[in-house]
Amino acid sequence: MNLQEQLAQIPEFSKLPPTQLQWLAEKGKVETFPDGQKLFSKGDPIREMRILLQGEINFFVEQAGNLRNVGTVEKGEITGKLPFSRMKGATGEGIVSGGAVVYALHEDLFPEMIRNHHELVEVLVHVMTDRVRDTTRQQQLNDKMMALGKLSAGLAHELNNPSAAVVRSAHELKRHLSNIPENFKRVIKIRASDEVVDKVNDLVFSKIASLGKAPLSLMQKTALEDELTTWLEENAIDNAYEMVETFAEFGMQPDDLEEAKSWLRPEDKAPVIGWLYQVFTTEKLVGEIEEAAKRINTLVTSVKGYTHMDQAPEKIPTDIHIGIRNTLTMLNHKLKKNNIKLIESFQADLPKASIYVSEMNQVWTNIIDNAIDAMEGRANSTLEIKTEKSGPFINVSIIDNGPGIPKEIQDKIFDPFFTTKSIGKGTGLGLEVVRQIINQHNGKVYVNSEPGRTEFVVCFPV
Repeated sequence: MNLQEQLAQIPEFSKLPPTQLQWLAEKGKVETFPDGQKLFSKGDPIREMRILLQGEINFFVEQAGNLRNVGTVEKGEITGKLPFSRMKGATGEGIVSGGAVVYALHEDLFPEMIRNHHELVEVLVHVMTDRVRDTTRQQQLNDKMMALGKLSAGLAHELNNPSAAVVRSAHELKRHLSNIPENFKRVIKIRASDEVVDKVNDLVFSKIASLGKAPLSLMQKTALEDELTTWLEENAIDNAYEMVETFAEFGMQPDDLEEAKSWLRPEDKAPVIGWLYQVFTTEKLVGEIEEAAKRINTLVTSVKGYTHMDQAPEKIPTDIHIGIRNTLTMLNHKLKKNNIKLIESFQADLPKASIYVSEMNQVWTNIIDNAIDAMEGRANSTLEIKTEKSGPFINVSIIDNGPGIPKEIQDKIFDPFFTTKSIGKGTGLGLEVVRQIINQHNGKVYVNSEPGRTEFVVCFPV
């Protein structure tokens, strides 16, 4: 089978006039490559259209220091540079698998093709359009998976502390309650009037009610613990060192204990002090479990609000501050990791805006995440988010004090696939997605940047 017949078997070329297939056969060249041969490396100039007549070519890109197979060119596929394509260099490595026969047509022959072979050019333009669409779809999928990975990592990090607190406090509470039967024997022997019981109850619940309202400094708490230890030891109370921290947290003073002592029979003093410690400890552990559970619930609520999973994809009047705060909750681990100070300058009476909630959360995520990445490893980092109404529009400004965006690339940052991040960290679609979403809202997004201050402004109608 001659070359023209082989080219005629390419699906895209099946309806081409024979004269155009003959031109391809005469102008191109055919090369044979052994198994394992590297056809090109990252950065190599691409100046030929290539058609794989036999074999396979695997395409590898570097991710996290390793080469990853991201696709395979199979027999009959058209690849390489095409007419009107802006492709300049390879973005990865091409390695032959099992041997390959490759047809190649140099770009210097493209002008002649465009002038004389319109049907061939039309076919190749369709191939290029399909290739761009497939690449865009894959990159968008990668971008979504990367966003999902960041969201998952953030959630895992944020959920770890409260869930560990629940487990720890529940275990301590179980151990603490196991002592109740022994302590109960001592408590049941107490003899006290209703008046004394009421006084002890009032003391307990007044301390519980005041918990956290006027927290002590570290020095104040240490001094109080020393005073409590002295009182407990002078009054022959067992486990004094175990009790003082809890008593100090609830603001129990030696004078309180002395007053309670005055109400009681000498033999009832130790059981009542032990009962007070039991109640305070139980209250403390239950409070820790409740606080951790609230934190988990807040995170789950934020995720639900962030994804808007229970709402149809339609514009609804929404307080945009809710979405911004949910986004900050998702990215809180990165803010803490990088010691970034957050400033919220939100207009209090900002009206609700009719928006696609989940899509706008993607906007906040992409811009805020980029700002955090820009400030990574820098001291005294600050992120400010400002909202305000300007006529019929809402302006949201996201400002960081990172290194800034060089002037020469500021007009490119919204272009598809343009990224300044390393492979595996950015796809170059984040800000393109931002622009598309804001366009859906009939708004604009623009950037003002100089060293030490970068401001993204998202403007959209109420």
